Amino acid sequence: MLTDSERALARAVLIHGPIARSALTNRLGLSPASLTRLAKPFLDRGYLVELDDLADGSVGRPVRPLDVAPGLGRFAGVKVTGDALEVVVTDVRAALLAHRTAALGTHEPTGVASRIAEVIRSLEVEALVGVGVALGGAVDDGTVRYAPFLEWEDVPFASLLEQELGVPVALENDLVALAEAERWFGLGRGIPGFVVLTIGAGVGYGLVVGGEVVRSAEAGLGLGGHIPLNDNGPLCQAGHRGCSQAMLTSGSIAAQVSAALQRPVTYDEALERAVAGEPAAAAVVDSAADALGRLIALAANLTFQTAAVLAGEGIGLFAIAEDRVRAAIAAGRDPRAEQVRLYVDDSGFTAWARGAAAVSIQAAVDRLRLD
Repeated sequence: MLTDSERALARAVLIHGPIARSALTNRLGLSPASLTRLAKPFLDRGYLVELDDLADGSVGRPVRPLDVAPGLGRFAGVKVTGDALEVVVTDVRAALLAHRTAALGTHEPTGVASRIAEVIRSLEVEALVGVGVALGGAVDDGTVRYAPFLEWEDVPFASLLEQELGVPVALENDLVALAEAERWFGLGRGIPGFVVLTIGAGVGYGLVVGGEVVRSAEAGLGLGGHIPLNDNGPLCQAGHRGCSQAMLTSGSIAAQVSAALQRPVTYDEALERAVAGEPAAAAVVDSAADALGRLIALAANLTFQTAAVLAGEGIGLFAIAEDRVRAAIAAGRDPRAEQVRLYVDDSGFTAWARGAAAVSIQAAVDRLRLD
């Protein structure tokens, strides 16, 4: 397997390439001679390539940036929900090549594995290198320790899916996978620390500090879901008044507007009615926007991270109420504190599946051999 230095080089070129050797030596703390020696086996094996000469504006000969070789294979990423699969196919940098949504149909583990394999095969992926699976729950070394929406405990799901597809499978908590994708290939690329907040069917929270995703056995417990945000807000299913679940989930927002209008309303329609100026919908959405701003401010205050990536299938709330969200963030921060930088991933469920693909890509890097 790769040494730590070799792994660092592979990851640096994958994340930041094409990249000049001088930039790599600075990033990795290596001498030019050490970098040449370290890169040679990657070049010999065809994992990395040297691009054509490129003038970088400095005195001396043009540089030849290093990059990952084209055609290194494809990766599949799968987000598993209680009733559906979001499946993507990506290249080695998690760029989206294909996407499909499919009904799940069963919660039985072997049935779920068969269904995932069926959908991936239907996409006719050539040179499939690996598969990543992300789901809400506690995951440990290929085993789902706890996934309440699937009613799973201690299910060795990675091995079940590997038997179906014949390629390595990486299994991860969905929030951790999303944070990894944003850190490596997404809006958090190049940012040493940031929080990830997601809204949609639930409220999710992830954290990157010092360039690494914070991992915990409690990642799948939904601990960000019951932070109190409004003393006068509605109750969540657990009986907490005005918590993040009650204030920010798409189901709660839709239910509040439905009750006010005395007719069923979807989440998207609730947002549309608020934009149109319908008073009841606007009041609910305004309260949700205030709560989102408070949650972002709390996350920044407690972690000392002044960047936040917002994602999830319900992030349309931010699009229609950005000014109100930003005002609530400012109100929740000390005036002398740095302004929180916001980055919005509005790709919805695709972001979750792309996160799963990113975890598979990371695992593939760790499996590389140079001997």
